[in-house]
Amino acid sequence: MTYIITETCVGCGKCEPECPVDAIKEGSLYKIEPGKCVDCGLCDEICPVDAIYRKM
Repeated sequence: MTYIITETCVGCGKCEPECPVDAIKEGSLYKIEPGKCVDCGLCDEICPVDAIYRKM
């Protein structure tokens, strides 16, 4: 499993420093690199707009 950031992302950047494996990258929207994501869920917990979901 991995997490994804949806288009409801407001670009606040709170998730990026929380990622322990540096899998979140800034772009037009923030993105999570699936090959790096270790499924810890820290990004999901910190997102103020619930834009991050576990990809099933």
